[in-house]
Amino acid sequence: MKMMLRKAIGFSTALAIAFLATGHVQGVARRAPGASHREKLDTHLRAALDAGSGDSQRVIIRVRPGERAALRRMLSEHGDRIVAEHESIDAITTVVHAEDLETLAGQQQVVSVSSDAIVRAKLLGGLLGGLVKVVVSVVNIILPNNADTSGPAVPPQVLRDTLGLGSTWTGSGIGVAVIDSGLEQSSEFDTRLTAFFDFTKGDIRTTAYDDYGHGTHIAGTIGGSGALSYNRDYRGLAPKVKFTIFKVLDKNGAGWTSDVIRAIDFAVANRAALGIDIINLSLGHPIYEPAATDPLVQAVERASRAGVIVVAAAGNYGKNPKTGEVGYAGITSPGNAPSAITAGALRIEDTVSRSDDSIPDYSSRGPTWYDGFAKPDFVAPGHNIIAVAAKQGTLYKTYPQLKADNSNYMRLSGTSMATAVTTGVIAQMLEANRYTNNYPYHPSLTPNAVKAMLQYSAFPVRNSAGVEYNTLEEGAGAINGKGAISLAKAADTSAPTGTHWLTTTLSPRTTIGGDTITWKQVVVWGSVVVWGSTVDLNQQAWGTVVVWGSDNTTFGNVVVWGSDVVWTDPQSWANVVVWGSDSIGTTMGDVVVWGSTGGLSPETTAWGDLQGTQTSGMISATSIR
Repeated sequence: MKMMLRKAIGFSTALAIAFLATGHVQGVARRAPGASHREKLDTHLRAALDAGSGDSQRVIIRVRPGERAALRRMLSEHGDRIVAEHESIDAITTVVHAEDLETLAGQQQVVSVSSDAIVRAKLLGGLLGGLVKVVVSVVNIILPNNADTSGPAVPPQVLRDTLGLGSTWTGSGIGVAVIDSGLEQSSEFDTRLTAFFDFTKGDIRTTAYDDYGHGTHIAGTIGGSGALSYNRDYRGLAPKVKFTIFKVLDKNGAGWTSDVIRAIDFAVANRAALGIDIINLSLGHPIYEPAATDPLVQAVERASRAGVIVVAAAGNYGKNPKTGEVGYAGITSPGNAPSAITAGALRIEDTVSRSDDSIPDYSSRGPTWYDGFAKPDFVAPGHNIIAVAAKQGTLYKTYPQLKADNSNYMRLSGTSMATAVTTGVIAQMLEANRYTNNYPYHPSLTPNAVKAMLQYSAFPVRNSAGVEYNTLEEGAGAINGKGAISLAKAADTSAPTGTHWLTTTLSPRTTIGGDTITWKQVVVWGSVVVWGSTVDLNQQAWGTVVVWGSDNTTFGNVVVWGSDVVWTDPQSWANVVVWGSDSIGTTMGDVVVWGSTGGLSPETTAWGDLQGTQTSGMISATSIR
């Protein structure tokens, strides 16, 4: 113990000297008052401290602007291994001793200390059987292994038809960055691979490969050409998009948050040279801290502000793996990023009609942990989706039952697939908009505008009893590809802010499979549901610099969250997930507790503040541990 104390004191002194050397003398290297400095540590790290863990911790340390060089010098002198630097957020990824965490957090120059959490592909764990055990051994988590994977596979032609997509738009001229497990090159992607970067081995540009198989399936869903199928029937949604592939996941579908951040930053910095318009993130990790300090969320927010559209998976934690109960608050990071377009999963069966669509139990519901954001933004087909397989990948080699009738393709389920479907639709939206807008002389659609159009044109989804799912389950509703593309095509991006920008009058309904369905015509803006003609105008809210859900933008016809949307719906409180001290399915972090609400009512629920005394009271009231 004395040795540990001397080591901590030495570390603190070294840190003080390092920061003083920068010349920022006033207030430098002081410990934060009391125990409040622990709030700079995410819940995973706090749990490690409380448990008395002596294990080294791989962390992402953010400091104030101008202090990164001092932090680097101090870490090096202390013998800590520096893994990566993140200039865009003034951060360093490093491995530190557990006993040094509090000392680090106590320095005023340190903004936050976050776990370099393991991210995983948002692939349905229950579908993979034995592979779950392999992944668990790598990432030390439990995946939802009791999820329902029944039902027929969904061929790409059925997927296109149920989305209302014809052959007019193909994603031509649109660039997509897939940050995932890689890509197995084949005639499916012919000459459309712009570049391949392997961030699991640094950031080297190399020959494309995919030793897991998830990334190839994602890319195929977005824009495979169908060249390996008869008459190209198995083509993706946008078969002429160009891809930039960033490999951040290994052969077991696991990787580091810091590698994902580096990939996002690289994609944003080189978006013009690589032609990147959309980033697809079919991966994530449990939420360990508020969005404002989560490094991965902040990377997504920076990308959105730069005009890159980021599509993220909601997560596959909607169902208790032990009891089968469906619950709430299972959104993962970076699906909790306000400006991300976050997709939950939709089960569409092997039919074109939308009347039999449903939300599978495994799809994560909102709200987001800590911040209480309303997520997902909407749901998209993600159950039993067929796309091209990576034959050299772990999935294909280990699980032959996943193969489609054509063995060049396989079926997978999860919000990963819903994310890819959303990306494919967005690629068509951008192409249609640019075609009518004299691009690049007129700007492309912003991320906020794209999200608003997808939400506004969405369809309601109803369960087997005919009751519509609530907003924390379906978001704004089910994605309507045909409707969203018609809105994008009609939007004049050169119209001044505050003026009408739709060049044609659109009927808010779409006919699919012989059924004419009325759009929901809502936009979920943070904690507010906005009804009415929100997308008719080129709103200030659609600007790139505006954070989705922020208070500095107002709409008319506003319904304040909680008045009649979720909390007054008794069905949503029957067997629900409330907030507790266990992470999703495991024993680390602060995420959810499964089971009944223990008599809690909507009025006693701490909406928008999932920390603090009220939340603690809720935890004890549930008595579910």
